[in-house]
Amino acid sequence: MKTAITPADMAPPFARYSHAIEVPAGHRLVVCSGQLGIDSQGEVPADVEGQTRLCFENIRRILAAADMDLSDIVRINAYVTGREHLPGYMKTRDEFTGSPPPASTLMIVSGFARPEFVVEVEVIAAAPER
Repeated sequence: MKTAITPADMAPPFARYSHAIEVPAGHRLVVCSGQLGIDSQGEVPADVEGQTRLCFENIRRILAAADMDLSDIVRINAYVTGREHLPGYMKTRDEFTGSPPPASTLMIVSGFARPEFVVEVEVIAAAPER
């Protein structure tokens, strides 16, 4: 069971994430490359919510191939191309993350490989040894 770490002598997270997650001994890790909001037909939604949803659906598929699911995510690194995308990303991310929420970093970047992409998400997941 993963455990959130929130020291009492520091400010709590200002959004739905954990300052840290402890992964107990006997767990295996999966490190996912950054996923973009593109479907299997190459379609890219115009909005951050649609792209974020596809990012997490792609991550769900990767984790399933490793006998894991979204509840096994312990760390998220996310990147958006503008401050205006923060609320939509966070709202959609929260639909896919369990409790305790993963440790997380969210950064604003100048762009991605193709100009229509506005969000990219990479994760680390941990689950008990098989």
